[in-house]
Amino acid sequence: MKRLLFYFIRGLLITVPVVVTGWLVYQIFIRVDRILGISIPGLGFAVTLTLITVVGFLGSNLLTRGLVAAIETAIERLPFVRLVYHATKDLIGAFVGEKKRFDKPVVVTMSPDGAVRSLGFITQESLEVLGTADTVVVYLPFSYSIAGWTFVVPSSRVRRLDASSSDFMAFVVSGGVTEFPKLR
Repeated sequence: MKRLLFYFIRGLLITVPVVVTGWLVYQIFIRVDRILGISIPGLGFAVTLTLITVVGFLGSNLLTRGLVAAIETAIERLPFVRLVYHATKDLIGAFVGEKKRFDKPVVVTMSPDGAVRSLGFITQESLEVLGTADTVVVYLPFSYSIAGWTFVVPSSRVRRLDASSSDFMAFVVSGGVTEFPKLR
């Protein structure tokens, strides 16, 4: 009986993540197809990826950079739209692109005795502009969420880790369930 229970639990550990991942991917494909009004499963997703790639190509081209700049200038003039645009652009840029922000994993000492620590990423090396040159800005992501806390912390309470940012983010976002990334 114990052996059967062991096999059942092992089966759950294998099956549930595969099924949940498959279901989420399927839902993304179906919703994109539905939004675009395409009845062939997956075609809408392929069209979206192609369109995004073409926009990236055009945005990198000298001839269309002026058009991109003009669109951004127009967005700058719209108060609420500007806020949403910049927040979205900064969030995407924090993960991909030339100005990645989540590339400096750290351990932050949260309590005076050092017993409580948190894992995060340095997003600003200094706040000298605010008169606090000996501080850093640290983003502490929540588990199973894209949200998190942003703290201004004394540099002395931050210990940098030489680890892969993506592996470190996976560890933090999973609530520490995934394997801790290997330190280099």
